[in-house]
Amino acid sequence: MGTREDRLFQRAQRILEGQANGFGEPILWHLALRGYGPAMLDLAGRYTQTGSSSELGRLQDRNSPIGQTYRAYRNGEPNAAQNMAMSRFNVGDLAGYRRWLHRAARTGDLDVQRELSCFAVRQPHRLARKLRRLRPYRRDGS
Repeated sequence: MGTREDRLFQRAQRILEGQANGFGEPILWHLALRGYGPAMLDLAGRYTQTGSSSELGRLQDRNSPIGQTYRAYRNGEPNAAQNMAMSRFNVGDLAGYRRWLHRAARTGDLDVQRELSCFAVRQPHRLARKLRRLRPYRRDGS
């Protein structure tokens, strides 16, 4: 069934998807302030939509999206380094993108290791067009 935090996080997800009644974001903040990694990453994703560096906030601000992601990384959340890498790419910081990809590869994620082995500064998603780093999807789906 999972821990109490897992159950609360699942409830918040159901609320935010419209499948249950209540307020999901306060539950996410409750979990994030207690160091629950998936809630920190979810909140960071909800507050970054345009890809501007000012939207990410400062690393020292623990409530900013980049601060939440960094805290999740420091707490051992496996997906946090990859999220941080993509955040760096989306604001045009390619050196930071590569640095965080290396950190994500050290966690043992095979997808990140493959991505790092063929390091590409062009990506197939929407924000890459704004940075003039867009490429089409490949035949293998990546």
